Amino acid sequence: MVFFAFIFDNKTNDILYPRIAITILVGLVFTHILRELLVGLNLRPPIIKQKWLLLTVVVLSIIVLFNLANSAVVEWSKKYDPKIKVSVEKRFLYNLILDSPLILVWFSAYYIWHYVELGSKTEIQKARLESLVKELELKTIKSHINPHFIFNALNSIRALVDENPERARTAITALSNILRSSMQAEKLETVPFERELNIVKDYLALEHIRFEDRLRIEYDIDEDTLDQPVPPMMLQTLVENAIKHGIGKQKGGGLVRVISDYRDNNHELIVQNTGQMSAESATSDGFGISSTRNRLKLLFGGKATFAITNTQNDMVEAKVKMPVQEFHV
Repeated sequence: MVFFAFIFDNKTNDILYPRIAITILVGLVFTHILRELLVGLNLRPPIIKQKWLLLTVVVLSIIVLFNLANSAVVEWSKKYDPKIKVSVEKRFLYNLILDSPLILVWFSAYYIWHYVELGSKTEIQKARLESLVKELELKTIKSHINPHFIFNALNSIRALVDENPERARTAITALSNILRSSMQAEKLETVPFERELNIVKDYLALEHIRFEDRLRIEYDIDEDTLDQPVPPMMLQTLVENAIKHGIGKQKGGGLVRVISDYRDNNHELIVQNTGQMSAESATSDGFGISSTRNRLKLLFGGKATFAITNTQNDMVEAKVKMPVQEFHV
């Protein structure tokens, strides 16, 4: 208003600033009333379609009342030029044309602010919900992994109780070590690879008692990968599958090889076992394979891959590729 006064009149007069003050004060009163109506009538975003008519009526009513009050205060305080005095009705029409945009600008800014705020809250809630869903899914997968492993381990020990009690006691000690490590792993979504490898070594030591010379074990581990974070019990699950579906079905037993190395900026984790997958097994995912895929997807998204294939040297290879990461304890 000051800008246009200078542009068109090239000067200010005694009533300019009082008129601006009246407009500001009356505007503050009626925009406050408008806000209270929007809150009281639940007209803030988001609103249902049935309330758009009510919203329009409320906003237009406030605009009319604002301009009536503005005109009345100007008339009562005589803040007008006596030489060009107009009736209250005309002043009201002038104000309706010139000052109504002030209310509309305020209303637009108010609504845009709440829509932005609503969008931000929605995104935050969506992110929290996705995080919660992932956490619940991971806990569900873990709750399946541990009983699955314990069941197989106890079956191995049961077979040794009558045949060789001393070896059964050794197996129970190994199982105790595995369970202790497993319970600690439950507290984390990922663990250092070294901790996971120790669980696998205990597990293979237990299985070696059962299979004796039928089970051969090899490790090809790059020591630089020992600090890399991996999903807890994942490697153990892959090794368990290699024993159950590979070595356990070979009359003469076979080899289980665990490989950990860096390739193409990925941490590559490989479990190989003697044997070959049937066509039916290759197209169907058992619990161990499906749980591995799900955990990798939840933890790393599309950055991690898992594949299990037959190799040319009569071996089955389960390969996991995970992005190289810094692990923080």
